[in-house]
Amino acid sequence: MSDQDVIRAAFAGEAELAEARDSVLSTIDLLDRGKIRVAEKSRGEWVVNEWVKEAILLYFQVTGMEEMDAGPVVWHDKIPTKRNLAEAQVRVVPPGVVRYGAFCEPGVIVMPGYVNIGAWVGSGSMVDTWATVGSCAQIGKGVHLSGGVGIGGVLEPPGARPVIIEDGAFIGSRCIVVEGVVVQEGAVLGANTTITSSTRIIDVRGEEPVEFRGVVPANSVVIPGTRPRSFPAGEYGLPCALIIGERTASTDRKTSLNEALRTFGVQV
Repeated sequence: MSDQDVIRAAFAGEAELAEARDSVLSTIDLLDRGKIRVAEKSRGEWVVNEWVKEAILLYFQVTGMEEMDAGPVVWHDKIPTKRNLAEAQVRVVPPGVVRYGAFCEPGVIVMPGYVNIGAWVGSGSMVDTWATVGSCAQIGKGVHLSGGVGIGGVLEPPGARPVIIEDGAFIGSRCIVVEGVVVQEGAVLGANTTITSSTRIIDVRGEEPVEFRGVVPANSVVIPGTRPRSFPAGEYGLPCALIIGERTASTDRKTSLNEALRTFGVQV
């Protein structure tokens, strides 16, 4: 049986966990080295490798707690921090942490932030100060996660899509993106924008509003907003996200981004 078959059987309770231990450890090693991914884009659609998420869940069961230290700093956990960062050409600034089982391509910078198991971060991306990349989140190339950004983890159920931030996106300070939301290529989220699977993402540029849920369209410029809703106690504003513009096509992505921020007055 392949590692995938063994893991699926153990997760379903059709095989003993002890029999799957080697397969689980081998799979997490492959995940740590970027040889496999939790989710991959195929023919324009994101596909979840459910068995890989099952391996992560089983990994918590087959490993024991141990004490780890870095000088005077001590942890007590089941998963060690990532090793061989210099060889991987990844910069991690103290006290930033990339957990074993996460993968960062060469050129990634992690300020004092956090990248959890199962996550993938593409080359040239920055995880800025106190930003967190939750378990299994997929972060593309050239992405900037600004200070305090919260990218949610989606580990269970195994078939659920993780949060995905595609290439070239810019996520402003204190933004929150959770529940399997996809931020498509080149999109800009202004500071404090919160996107969940149920958040109404409203394009307000035309004569009539156009709504999206769960997906922020490519190259869109998005800011937090509110929409009115009536309650017995009166009318109140509920959170939403507003698409107010679009990044222009440019060979220089940073020039395009700066133009978009100036044009639409987006706070980041």
